[in-house]
Amino acid sequence: MTIKLYHCNQARSMRAVWALEEMGLDYELVVLKFPPRAFHKDYKEINPLGTIPYMIDGDVKMTESSGICQYLADVHGPTPLGLTSQDAEYGDYLNWLHRSDATLTFPQTLILRYKFFEPEGRKQPQVAEDYKKWFLARLRSVEDAMQTRSYLVAERFTMADIAVGYAVHLAISLDMWDDFTPGIQDYFNRLKERPAYQRSVGL
Repeated sequence: MTIKLYHCNQARSMRAVWALEEMGLDYELVVLKFPPRAFHKDYKEINPLGTIPYMIDGDVKMTESSGICQYLADVHGPTPLGLTSQDAEYGDYLNWLHRSDATLTFPQTLILRYKFFEPEGRKQPQVAEDYKKWFLARLRSVEDAMQTRSYLVAERFTMADIAVGYAVHLAISLDMWDDFTPGIQDYFNRLKERPAYQRSVGL
């Protein structure tokens, strides 16, 4: 059975699209306008949370983008994109996967809300600026990792780089490129050269 993925262009579902493209898996992509719960009234009948992504793989249904990356590597592998509990850096790998969303993407969603999505009169530029500083402070952990390596774990590109790379990609769309250190810029320049990344950007 083909994997089915509900997706909005440039949303967190891009992590799942990028992972699927890297692995060369067959999948059906359903592209919705963002936010889907506003523009597609029947979407909550499919995904009660109304969020993106939403992946269906047989009886498995998932809503968390970094979790989908881990699932694809574990269930549809083996793949060099994933690590297992037998790998020395498995803990670091899981930590980056979870940090990518809970620590890095979270403040960006508040920037989006209070700078762009709220109606005039409810926008809060200072809140957006505060969360931008929060994000950049937490991005220093990626900069620290790039001091001694080209990718986050295991000396190779993995799902951790997809998950964290999306957070950097989103930050660029929020005009943060000039706020990045050279190490972050170099890291992202490596990621964006990957054909699967380039394909996922346009979907």
